[in-house]
Amino acid sequence: MIQKVLIANRGEIAVRIIRACQEMGIATVAVYSTADQEALHVKLADEAVCIGSPLSKDSYLHIENIISAAVLTGADAIHPGFGFLSENAKFSEICNQCDIKFIGPTADMIRAMGDKAKAREMMIKANVPVVPGSEGKIEDVKEAKLTACQIGYPVMLKASAGGGGRGMRIVWEESELEKAFLSASSEAKSAFGDGSMYMEKYVQNPRHIEFQILGDAFGNVIHLGERDCSLQRRHQKVIEEAPSPFITEDLRKRMGEAAIKAAKAVDYENAGTIEFIVDKDGNFYFIEMNTRIQVEHPITEMITGVDLIKEQLKIASGKKLSLTKESIKFNGHAIECRINAENPHKNFRPCAGTVTKLHLPGGRGVRIETGLYQGYKVPPTYDSMLAKVIAYGDTREEAISIMERALGELVIEGLDTNIYFQYQLLNTKAFREGNFDTSYIERNLDAILEQGVGIDAE
Repeated sequence: MIQKVLIANRGEIAVRIIRACQEMGIATVAVYSTADQEALHVKLADEAVCIGSPLSKDSYLHIENIISAAVLTGADAIHPGFGFLSENAKFSEICNQCDIKFIGPTADMIRAMGDKAKAREMMIKANVPVVPGSEGKIEDVKEAKLTACQIGYPVMLKASAGGGGRGMRIVWEESELEKAFLSASSEAKSAFGDGSMYMEKYVQNPRHIEFQILGDAFGNVIHLGERDCSLQRRHQKVIEEAPSPFITEDLRKRMGEAAIKAAKAVDYENAGTIEFIVDKDGNFYFIEMNTRIQVEHPITEMITGVDLIKEQLKIASGKKLSLTKESIKFNGHAIECRINAENPHKNFRPCAGTVTKLHLPGGRGVRIETGLYQGYKVPPTYDSMLAKVIAYGDTREEAISIMERALGELVIEGLDTNIYFQYQLLNTKAFREGNFDTSYIERNLDAILEQGVGIDAE
């Protein structure tokens, strides 16, 4: 069994991993930048090592410094969390070379799924439904125009190495294609060091449904149900829930089987997520695989009773999956709201500052994941997410009521937050009826912000 884990991350996910390790009797090492010297994960870990200055490239993305910290403290494993180096094949490879267990898939698996065009090719071979589009990477504008003519407009240009909405462009007609291709490729090159692109038919107003996967080194793969992540803004998830209020039992069964087939196509090991889009007619298509733990993993934990971080640690220790398809039981409904340091009335402008007052909600069905404490200085350097509020109820209606109560109790003063915006979203007719898609917030943003609670948006 793993003895000591270095957490190559920060914020709420670092705290989450430390807590799971503590419960399993595993020692922990926190790493931190100089901006995070007073962060909660630093205070909770058994040991802490400074790995550089505030910029991510000088600290949380600095592989040499992180490996040195692991060697210095005698850590025999590294958990990357999400973001930063979590899907970096080179990092996984270097960990292996240094005889440090990377808590996640192998470098080859990360490479296979990290290259979105290659992953698409693999899914086609595995008979997993994919959105009509290019068979692989598109080399230039000329090939892009030819492919677009074949599949029909509108089309979506995507970065092969992309994520988080960067390097993505919707193209409605041929006259827009060249400019969109060049700008998307340039953005991808800047963000990921790889400007290669691929193309898909643009599925208008889809649902975004993802399936949680666990796989071990013995070829066993299971899924733990789906999460509906359709409430998004600029391709960033805002509210997630499990199970989805949209899909039927038959569709759930077929998507779950496709998710397992996708994972087995790469002999997947550890935790991962198979992401699909679903059109209004119930047709579903693979879009990508995330080879890491997800931000929204707690809602799956709430409806299954499975601790996904602990399962990651067990798999990384070489243990066989103790979970089976038959042993996974789904109960109740869970919703997660991402609480960010941002101002919805100023184009969601992120902000930093000191938390002058903090009250976290509690009670039945409420779970909070955060790295905040009163007096903590939120740095301007990193992602704006402050906390995740998770509500669980026996039914979807009860989960919504519990979330409303929890958001009403949540107090974070000293900086702007989207707490009330989340409350407004919960009270839209569309959310109450489960009738929304990935473009819902964009289409209704002014109405949501201006009309407040109880609006009757489309």
